[in-house]
Amino acid sequence: MYGSMRLRISGLAAAILFAGVVPRIAIAKEAHVQSTLGGQRHITVSAEASVSARPDIARISCGVVTESPQAAEALSKNSVTMQKLIDGLKAAGIAADDIKTSAFDVSPRYEHNRDGRPPQITGYQVSNDVHVVVRDLAALGELLDQLVTLGANRIGSLSFDVAKPDAVKDEARRRAVSRARQRAELYATAAGVALGPVLVITEDAVHVAPRGPTMARAAMSQSVPIAEGAQDITARITVTYALE
Repeated sequence: MYGSMRLRISGLAAAILFAGVVPRIAIAKEAHVQSTLGGQRHITVSAEASVSARPDIARISCGVVTESPQAAEALSKNSVTMQKLIDGLKAAGIAADDIKTSAFDVSPRYEHNRDGRPPQITGYQVSNDVHVVVRDLAALGELLDQLVTLGANRIGSLSFDVAKPDAVKDEARRRAVSRARQRAELYATAAGVALGPVLVITEDAVHVAPRGPTMARAAMSQSVPIAEGAQDITARITVTYALE
């Protein structure tokens, strides 16, 4: 369990408890020896390693909301503004594949009467949202300004990501495997047994965690200042070694 590490050997009443902090590499503090795994004595350890990476893409959710007494008029106004927004994004260097409609809705607006009469429809609201991937972070602040100029009146979210995290993830995996072996060797030596080959390796799913802003982009002209921060890409594994 987290917060402690335990070592159990069949026939030997021994326990080693410790807690520690390892910068940039966090270890799942649990290890144990079991007597059989298909007849093979073994030890299982869990380890976790994180590697910091700077985001290189941004994801924006934005859209256009229009209202009108008539549904057709609200839809027409929305369509004109949304087409202007999409054309403007493409003119700003956003690839067509990086612009995708994420939500579309037509809803009536009601007036609620206080005299007990049923609500009456007074108009309609049309909303159309798109998901945009920005691959040039240097232009992100200016692009956010352009979205408003182009007619976007709803900015739903802004997040950052690593476009190709595989290389960073593999480095985290290597560190986690190395740390797991170091811990397994430590416990095997302390218990007076020899560490054998790897029997099983499993990897847990881990979400990428943002570490907070590390650099704020200076506002240039009227552009929005942006801080993309950094992300910790983590690998968490469990390794079972044979004991000789």
